[in-house]
Amino acid sequence: MSDQSTSATRTEPPQIVGYTLRDSRYLNITNRCTLRCAFCPKFNDQWTVQDYQLRLDHEPTLEEIVAAAGNPEDYREIVFCGLGEPTLRLYTLLEVATRLRPRARRIRLNTDGLANLVYGRDVTPDMESLIDALSVSLNAQDAETYNQHCRPKLPGAYEAMLDFVRCAREFVPEITLTAIDGLPGVDIAACEKIAQRLKVGFRRRVLNVVG
Repeated sequence: MSDQSTSATRTEPPQIVGYTLRDSRYLNITNRCTLRCAFCPKFNDQWTVQDYQLRLDHEPTLEEIVAAAGNPEDYREIVFCGLGEPTLRLYTLLEVATRLRPRARRIRLNTDGLANLVYGRDVTPDMESLIDALSVSLNAQDAETYNQHCRPKLPGAYEAMLDFVRCAREFVPEITLTAIDGLPGVDIAACEKIAQRLKVGFRRRVLNVVG
């Protein structure tokens, strides 16, 4: 009688494309980003948000993303947000939004606001009637502080982000700039004044509080 050793096959848990925080459904569509923010948890090998493991082994297909949204009418909003910049998959994002639009109460995009810089054109008209709200990472009151913390890959990122907001006001009903309280040199009051000048909303975030 032969003695054969067997080893259990380890199976990795399926990657998380859709996850729920409070009453919102989030869609994690890429880990790629235009920024390399020093405060981003993934640069410290922390890929979890509220116990959700958001590291992707592949970028989900259009059908996978739509399926991960579940029943959009069950949520207050659908949010494109993960540990990456969703607009790096802009055309997939827009197609998903088109498919979900008839059933979604609200569709929001969390973004670094660099899509126009990446694509070399104003992409904000593409969002009209598809995206209800934008949360844009302002993160600093000036380019020097922004570059220190966000470490953009493309030159002129800070001004490009502000220009994106100016353009988006014509096509997206609700825009909110965000900045993180606790980053050295970041003046939250000055950031809020920028939002006021741009005639958009402002939200203060707290360092190391994600999700």
